[in-house]
Amino acid sequence: MSNIAIITARGGSKRIPRKNIRPFLGKPILAYVIDAAQQSGLFDEVMVSTDDDEIAAIARQYGASVPFFRNAETADDYATTAQVLHEVLSQYEQQGLVFDYACCLYPTAPFVTPQLLRHALTTLTDRQFDSVYPVQPFSFPIQRAVLLRDAKVQWFQPEHALTRSQDLEPAYHDAGQFYFFQVKSFQRSQRLISDNSGGIIISELEAHDIDNEIDWQVAEMKFQLRAKL
Repeated sequence: MSNIAIITARGGSKRIPRKNIRPFLGKPILAYVIDAAQQSGLFDEVMVSTDDDEIAAIARQYGASVPFFRNAETADDYATTAQVLHEVLSQYEQQGLVFDYACCLYPTAPFVTPQLLRHALTTLTDRQFDSVYPVQPFSFPIQRAVLLRDAKVQWFQPEHALTRSQDLEPAYHDAGQFYFFQVKSFQRSQRLISDNSGGIIISELEAHDIDNEIDWQVAEMKFQLRAKL
């Protein structure tokens, strides 16, 4: 079984400039993901897909490979993750390297651990899923969400207005950390999430979406808190 970790880290982040290599508690945030992939012992190749010389240099400094750079199409604001992965896998195929499983890791996911990656691959292979990714429970029942239109509140699902929270089925969202997938399935569908995808539940302390400065500060606090537990 041959596996590759593909860390997608382009240079053009807008909301947080240089987000993918910004120091997170003293170390480039990208380095945490590289370390987790390497320490998992799962991968024949840990590579970073980027269009940026500085990101490439930092990736190599922490032990990842950058065998080629993205083309202009996969480096712009509108390129999808699937397009980036297709480019990477195609480039390796041209070199005669074909992988059974791949893990797409996002560079701003410092909470990823080697143990979680191993659990994901075991789930993927044992259950024969197309892909597996971490999910987190919503902190409040989504069945009781409300709309706000012209300051007027409306129920999304009025039938649950009086339903007790404990009687509602739990709902989850993508934690935005990684997707472990079968390469052949991905190449057929060009989709990371299919009708045969699996989820691994992680807690609120095991991930945090970073889109702005407040998110960054909260993520650092959560990371430090988790380290103390």
